[in-house]
Amino acid sequence: MNEWMALLTAFALAAFLCWRFSSPASLFHVLDHPGERSLHHQATPRSGGVALVLGLLAGWGLLMSLGDLKAEAPLIWMAAGVLLLAIVGAVDDRMDLSPLLRLVVQLLAAFFLLAGGLVPDRLQLPGTLLTLPCYLALGLTVLYVLWLTNLYNFMDGMDGFAGGMAVSGFGLMAWLGWQTGDGAFALMSLVIAAAAGGFLVFNFPPARIFMGDAGAPVLGYLAAALSLWADRDELFPLWVAVMIFSPFIVDASYTLLRRLLAGRKIWQAHREHVYQRLVQTGWSHRRTVLWAYVLMLGAGVSAVMALNRDPAVQWAVVAGWSLIYIAIIVWVGLREQRD
Repeated sequence: MNEWMALLTAFALAAFLCWRFSSPASLFHVLDHPGERSLHHQATPRSGGVALVLGLLAGWGLLMSLGDLKAEAPLIWMAAGVLLLAIVGAVDDRMDLSPLLRLVVQLLAAFFLLAGGLVPDRLQLPGTLLTLPCYLALGLTVLYVLWLTNLYNFMDGMDGFAGGMAVSGFGLMAWLGWQTGDGAFALMSLVIAAAAGGFLVFNFPPARIFMGDAGAPVLGYLAAALSLWADRDELFPLWVAVMIFSPFIVDASYTLLRRLLAGRKIWQAHREHVYQRLVQTGWSHRRTVLWAYVLMLGAGVSAVMALNRDPAVQWAVVAGWSLIYIAIIVWVGLREQRD
């Protein structure tokens, strides 16, 4: 019963606050005006991330007060990182902070996870276990956290997209937590998915509110933090988490590499992500995001199902999805040429 109360609290509070922040009378009614680099065509509030974060923190707090979550170091440090990113993100949504300042804040949040002990000393791949020296483990952990934090923010550019990835991704991580007998990890993940679901009620196309910088970087940070947590406790290896969030990881990585090779500034807003290019070829937001949900669930479920299989099967799943992503990128490029 306690678990359901926490999930309902996270969902209901996030949904209620999204509804409230959508009102011009709200102090958190911060508008995102359309520009040449955006896909939306009318000014829309972008404070949904504040609602999402408050919902998930309320859910976690309730679970801690009821004894279902322990106030252990990793959770405290992770919650501190969430608060830091959300507060700075909310300020950024109003004032447009410099990229350097945002990077410094993200580095500090990453160091919070190091302080919480979420540093892997080995890297597990299908059929292979690589031992990492301390300096390399620390450096790779910081880079991993920074990359997931930023790529999630990069990918938050279409109605229902980032919220749907959160429901799918953290929902699957919760399932893996239950399967391995770690109820606390499962509940932490489910609360995030529930809060994202409350936000998605108002963000599904046509969106009435956007996530903004107070929410998207937080979700990327949490994806990194919980995947490091799972790896530390041997619930599932990092490669499984990467597969679960691979629709975002592949699109963001490919797009930014493409921009970098073309000599463009990778931190500037743009409309060059694969999903954005697909919308510009004529697909609607709703059609694109619904097929994206199929992709998210397909990649995530196949990774979950391959987890305890033979390493050859696991590599086959990774290779298969790599080919699928390459095919999607090529197909979108062909659509652009045809148009």
